[in-house]
Amino acid sequence: MTDPALALDDVRFRWPGRSSFALSVPEFRMAQSESVLLLGESGSGKSTLLSLICGIVTADSGCVAVGGTDIATLRAGARDRFRAERIGVIFQHFNLLPYASVSDNILLPLRFAPERRKRAAPDEAAGLCSALGLPDGITGTTAGRLSVGQQQRVAVARALIGQPPLIVADEPTSALDAATQDSFLGLLFDRIAATGSSLLMVSHDERLGARFDRVVRLADIARTERRTA
Repeated sequence: MTDPALALDDVRFRWPGRSSFALSVPEFRMAQSESVLLLGESGSGKSTLLSLICGIVTADSGCVAVGGTDIATLRAGARDRFRAERIGVIFQHFNLLPYASVSDNILLPLRFAPERRKRAAPDEAAGLCSALGLPDGITGTTAGRLSVGQQQRVAVARALIGQPPLIVADEPTSALDAATQDSFLGLLFDRIAATGSSLLMVSHDERLGARFDRVVRLADIARTERRTA
């Protein structure tokens, strides 16, 4: 039996501090090659959940498994390598290096992921740029000179290069108008279909749901608690 792309079981996590936020997820599954839109309002725990899935923080108890590997069982360095190998992340604010070229930004994850680097074709960065509708020859341009829309597509290319099994997208359409959102999602889903990766996108925008295999409300799978000392 194939392991789920993502599985959370009895997960509990509390941020430390006198005034702390806690999140618990009894159970959540994503199948291989599935696309899921996770809906949640601001402050609902979306960022905490993504941090757990990506191994940036580890659960106090329970299991967060990506492709069958419980990431909490890995030491910090191994978790970082695992994330680089197995998860492509599209950040809300892109997190590109403004002084580096488009090509260097796209190829950056491969520096930390030898197996993912082996899966990447020699010209994959340029091919992704073309597939995502970026102009010819843009790979040598520094990221700081790009428009917001171009930066967004470079961020997608960086997440997709080397075909990581799981793509996690954090509010990637929040700053876009409806027409640009539709175009962006069309390009993203075309590339996801080509690679067979699973996609978990977090958003507060219910209008995006029609494109996804499944829409899940964070409030239906997670409980939150705020404790003030």
